[in-house]
Amino acid sequence: MMSTDWPVYSPFARQHFGRGRAEGLEEGRAQGLEEGRAEAAAETGREFVLYALEARGVEVPEDVRARINTCTDVDLLKRWALRASSVQSARDVFDDSDGQRS
Repeated sequence: MMSTDWPVYSPFARQHFGRGRAEGLEEGRAQGLEEGRAEAAAETGREFVLYALEARGVEVPEDVRARINTCTDVDLLKRWALRASSVQSARDVFDDSDGQRS
């Protein structure tokens, strides 16, 4: 079995090995932060759509709640949130005014 712990003897190897490792860690942190922000934005959007419907007294069936809770598209959630302020039925949140279905 090959070990990943190997001594770095030359100054050149030590410098480049350390720099590559640091760059990889920084890139991983940045990617994780970006993914975390996107998930937080989607979660906020999902909550807002549901709160808007519930605050207006619109009944939210489980299938509609499930569709909203699984959506990760922040732009789509924004459209649904705007519609949630005026629809009569929770399912109407998914209907676009131009005839397309979200």
